[in-house]
Amino acid sequence: MNASRQEIARAFGAALRLARTDAGLTQEAVAERGELDRTYPSLLERGARTPTLFAILQLADALGVEPGALVTMAVERLPYTVHGPQRRPP
Repeated sequence: MNASRQEIARAFGAALRLARTDAGLTQEAVAERGELDRTYPSLLERGARTPTLFAILQLADALGVEPGALVTMAVERLPYTVHGPQRRPP
């Protein structure tokens, strides 16, 4: 993988934001449902933090999606993956 930690954090944040808005939830609602600190979704969405596996599982449960879906959405937003350069989604 050729992506930096910061690129990965931003990609996961974009995926989380999309999943959250698709679910019609606020950041606070996701935090409450996922039993996470109320500021954590915001930090993730801004790419200021990278989630642990525990956090990914909690977030997926709060959003009603499969954990793998969040990871896949993040990987699709990376400029490079193990398969080489990828086009960034709009």
